[in-house]
Amino acid sequence: MRPSAAWTALVFLLVRGASRGCTVKKLGSGPGRFANATLVRLSEFLSAGYKKGVRPVKDWRTSTLVAIDLMVYSILNVDEKNQVLTTYVWYRQAWTDEFLVWNPEDFDEVKQVSIPTANVWVPDILINEFVDVGKSPDIPYVYVTHGGLVRNYKPIQVVTACTLNIYNFPFDVQKCSLTFQSWLHTIDDINITLMRSPEELREDKSVFMNQGEWELLHILSDYKIFSVDNDDYYAEMKFHVVIRRRPLFYTVNLLLPSIFLMVMDIVGFYLPPDSGERVSFKITLLLGYSVFLIIVSDTLPATAIGTPLIGVYFVVCMALLVISLTETVLIVRLVHKQDLQPPVPQWVKYVVLERAPVLFCIHKKHSLCPTLSSQGTDVEHYKDNNYGTAQCPLHHTCETGRRLSHHDREGRLLGLGPPVPSRDPAPPVMDSILREVTAIRHFLEKRDRCREVAKEWLQVGYVLDVLLFRVYLVAVVAYSITLGTLWSVWQVA
Repeated sequence: MRPSAAWTALVFLLVRGASRGCTVKKLGSGPGRFANATLVRLSEFLSAGYKKGVRPVKDWRTSTLVAIDLMVYSILNVDEKNQVLTTYVWYRQAWTDEFLVWNPEDFDEVKQVSIPTANVWVPDILINEFVDVGKSPDIPYVYVTHGGLVRNYKPIQVVTACTLNIYNFPFDVQKCSLTFQSWLHTIDDINITLMRSPEELREDKSVFMNQGEWELLHILSDYKIFSVDNDDYYAEMKFHVVIRRRPLFYTVNLLLPSIFLMVMDIVGFYLPPDSGERVSFKITLLLGYSVFLIIVSDTLPATAIGTPLIGVYFVVCMALLVISLTETVLIVRLVHKQDLQPPVPQWVKYVVLERAPVLFCIHKKHSLCPTLSSQGTDVEHYKDNNYGTAQCPLHHTCETGRRLSHHDREGRLLGLGPPVPSRDPAPPVMDSILREVTAIRHFLEKRDRCREVAKEWLQVGYVLDVLLFRVYLVAVVAYSITLGTLWSVWQVA
């Protein structure tokens, strides 16, 4: 029995030595097989018996505390129509894995090692606002320290839903939220905290690409515990990304051309009201503004729930141009000279020609129409000349007849003169001349009356033109000041 027992012990020792030699060979401790066998041994040590599907705590009552951090790298797209924000962020999270612990002295003072993410437990922390999967690079490794601290750092392209308010466009400030929480585990299993202080997180813009349309103002954080059914409570960390649009591009390409067209419309009021050029000028401005609106329509953001204030501004400017054109047509109609134009009513004369110039400091009406005044002077001179010329032959004939009749009476009294002939009727030529002169006089008087009526309507049109221009100017200036003040406040805020 003793020899057989001895042989059995010998065989057992040989098999154990052979298996140990195979294990050493498998671990790669032989020279030349692996340059850094320490990491291989450490990896084998950490993965031996590790269960990645189990939360890494020795006491199940202990909650796993996950520290997270967020740094915004770039704002890729802001889709106002679909209410979607696309950002590129650097996301960091860290937690303690109680099963990934080793003594650095046993592994050549190695204090941290990178291992595949697929081999360790990872918390199920997601972003609630996710609406699409972005093109994020895959980072297959995590860092693990000898104390069990696991650090998972990765860049993420985040496509999230965001409530975008475009009323203040292009001076708008948007606030979008990124909510991180465990989708399944309650606060008893997984709790969330910040990796840095809220003040450091708020002011950190070290990695942000600050050359695009949007400017990062700050990142706010908010920790909250909530419950869905008043039974299980969950922890969430909400990051509020506050961004502001840079308005220079839209100011130069949208606001300034509109302002220039409105200024030209105001300048057009200095054209004479009795000329047709003002109407053509106003119509040209209106057509130009219509083309401008067609060009910029694709630039304005569009949503189904609201319209930006700049869109309302363009519509109001269009309405002002239409009102200006209507006023111009009305004034041209008033001052247009017609032979059958009715006289100005008395109440219009009193209100427009007497009261309005005094109240609104408008020039006196006699200085409004120098052309018609000069024409009236010429007419009076022409009438005087024609009337004098027409009456001269008759006056000379009558005077000659009176002189001849006086001499004849004296001759007859002295008995020296010839016998008195019978008086002949006036010759037909003189009657014709009298009728022509009377017709000319009536024509000139009628023309003078028509010119006086046209002159009064021109004065009414001038006064109304000045009044409407001042009202239009006040409306444009008040509207511009209001919008400018609002946009300035939004820009500073």
